[in-house]
Amino acid sequence: MPAPEFFVTPGYGPALRSALHYSQAVRIGDRVEISGQGGWGPAWESVGEVAFPEALEDEIARAFDNVERTLAEAGATWRDVVAVDSYHVPAGADSIGEAHNRAMVEQFRRRMGDRAPIWTQIGVAALGAPGMRVEIRVTALTGRDAA
Repeated sequence: MPAPEFFVTPGYGPALRSALHYSQAVRIGDRVEISGQGGWGPAWESVGEVAFPEALEDEIARAFDNVERTLAEAGATWRDVVAVDSYHVPAGADSIGEAHNRAMVEQFRRRMGDRAPIWTQIGVAALGAPGMRVEIRVTALTGRDAA
């Protein structure tokens, strides 16, 4: 079994690695797993002082951008993604809501075309930073080790 390689995303990754002691991605052979990515900007001043876009759609698009940047650091792309777990702070008490679904599906189609990975949506009461409404974690298979 290949040794794990850990990666931090340029920009916010080193700050999060230092402050919270975790890596943004791990690669073991042709499998890439990333930690949850939120809709923060490319720089992270300090933990707890993060601004998220006012529009939910913009926050979700930024989270997808951050997934893309993190995958790239580990040698993968959205086209390699086989599984998505998304965590949502719902606007209503009984479901994640149509606005979340619509924005997520729009990004899936834009970034993966016809590829449709498995997807699990999880509604949560809170995420890792104040004001954060979505976090996305993916698994990708690159085929790098394929014969």
